[in-house]
Amino acid sequence: MMASSYSAKDEDGHITVTGPGGGTLRSKKPENTAFKQQRLPAWQPILTAGTVLPAFFIIGLIFIPIGIGLYVTSNNIKEFEIDYTGVDMSSPCFNCSHNFSWNSSRPCTCTIPFYLDQPYESNVFMYYGLSNFYQNHRRYVKSRDDSQLNGDTESLKKPSKECEPYAYHENKPIAPCGAIANSMFNDTLELFYNDPNGTKVPIPLTSTGIAWWTDKHVKFRNPGSNNPNLTAVFQGTTKPVNWHRPVYELDPDPENNGFINEDFIVWMRTAALPTFRKLYRIIQKKNNMVPTLPRGNYTLEVVYNYPVLSFEGRKRMILSTISWMGGKNPFLGIAYITVGSVCFFLGVVLLIIHHKYGNRNNSADISN
Repeated sequence: MMASSYSAKDEDGHITVTGPGGGTLRSKKPENTAFKQQRLPAWQPILTAGTVLPAFFIIGLIFIPIGIGLYVTSNNIKEFEIDYTGVDMSSPCFNCSHNFSWNSSRPCTCTIPFYLDQPYESNVFMYYGLSNFYQNHRRYVKSRDDSQLNGDTESLKKPSKECEPYAYHENKPIAPCGAIANSMFNDTLELFYNDPNGTKVPIPLTSTGIAWWTDKHVKFRNPGSNNPNLTAVFQGTTKPVNWHRPVYELDPDPENNGFINEDFIVWMRTAALPTFRKLYRIIQKKNNMVPTLPRGNYTLEVVYNYPVLSFEGRKRMILSTISWMGGKNPFLGIAYITVGSVCFFLGVVLLIIHHKYGNRNNSADISN
């Protein structure tokens, strides 16, 4: 059995251990410093009625007005929503929803009339929404190749194993690979204004500027950036199984084609919840004297390419304006009002308790 003895204690708090061979070892005891020995000066608040009660009232008086402002701002945002899933037999999209599948070669078109009871003044954002679609599933979220999407030519020909079983098709690499890209939303939505004189006026929809700047210019790039001919760049690859056309034919605009197509980029940013919406188009305001969308009758024309009944999903189109706090979301305002009201109520209750029992306790301490 090895014997050892303590010979000295260093000034920094370490203990020197002398072994049988004459060597010295240092123990694992922390250094004798204020930080490591927890001797630093500390501030510990003393909770008294004089500090707690004002804190509750201040929080309540600050949070309640902020919550009211957020709630009013959210309610001022105009929003209109149409469900075009086609579940009901009375829906114009009923036949499309029941007869169309991923393997269908001929597109199905349905037309949905609707009425806007108030004009939309500023820029209008057009969203598509899906329900019961779990983009947050672990295997689904991992089913992509970020190197391929960033323009790496080697990953283009040899997709990551994370993309399986959507990495290869008919012995050709899939571009873009993975389950996320394979299930990309591909309905075509067009909006028309029904003029009172009977003519249908198409609403111009902007397809660029809908993706995050960092996604468009950093995370997603086309391979062979110096070659504008995407057909040659993607030669030897094949489209995802559920796509109707290859990635290099998504848009005739070369700045919005291939992996940098903004519809594709928006879809690849997966949602955290099973019910979500994604930005589809922007309706730009062009004349300050005329509303972007005047009040009246409209028609939504849908090229029904995306079946959802197989997973009991729902599809909808949303028209919305925005404010400085983003889209319509009353939750934040309600949360601020609730927290502020609870704090103010607790402050009143504690004040009553302190006024009723605090003097009694002080009198008892004095008598003792």
